Amino acid sequence: MTDISDPIALTPIDQIDDIYVKRDDLFKLGDSRGGKVRACLQIVTDALASRTVEGLITAGSRQSPQVNIVATIAELYDLPCRVHTPQGEMTPELIAAADKGAEIVQHRAGYNNVIITRAREDAHQSGWLEIPFGMAHSAIIASTAAQVANLPANVKRIVVPVGSGMALAGILTGLQASGRDLPVIGIRVGADPTKRLDQYAPTNWRQMTTLITSDIDYHHHAPVTSIGHIDLDPIYEAKALPYLTSGDLLWVVGRRETAGKRKAYHLLHRKSAL
Repeated sequence: MTDISDPIALTPIDQIDDIYVKRDDLFKLGDSRGGKVRACLQIVTDALASRTVEGLITAGSRQSPQVNIVATIAELYDLPCRVHTPQGEMTPELIAAADKGAEIVQHRAGYNNVIITRAREDAHQSGWLEIPFGMAHSAIIASTAAQVANLPANVKRIVVPVGSGMALAGILTGLQASGRDLPVIGIRVGADPTKRLDQYAPTNWRQMTTLITSDIDYHHHAPVTSIGHIDLDPIYEAKALPYLTSGDLLWVVGRRETAGKRKAYHLLHRKSAL
């Protein structure tokens, strides 16, 4: 299928045997893909419409595609970018962000609350635009909710990976607005998303979805990373594969730019360190 750059276009539905696949990964800017790219673009364009934006700041784990997504949007608008992450080896995501000109600021105490606070303080002091950790912003709720419109009528369940919980909140919002009573299975691959779901999802989200924690550690790749001809993000969507049953729809939130390039990035980093 063809990549999509229009942020209001509906991304298509594929069918692999008896499984439907929502291809939000086909929304593409630069080499970054997915609903969070679309949301980040919306956050920045909305801010530019009301004020001058001098730079972008965000926080993310070293494995999170968010740091590279924000760097992609910053490069698109020719803006400086600074990302706050835990201390540790440069991952493919961080290397890709740095290649786009992002400044990587690592923190020895790299808990989520620490890097979120440091990014917020940085944005306050610099006056740059903060892109919230986990893309926790109404932009992703609205843009993801709109994507529910083309779900096939005979889908039995939606299965979606859950990191920050923001994509799930958007899906649930879209289902509620459309009046569709469709079970949603959220495969939790990271930290507990409950607080964000309480804030951004419909108030009855616990009745609309079942959260299941993946038995694969967040930092580890799933053993199978594709469905049919579709390559999946190894940290997120691929971990949802074992939970699919006939008639399900796998909601592909996105796919990191560095998927399939992991060895090349590590080799490049190793050489640069010599």
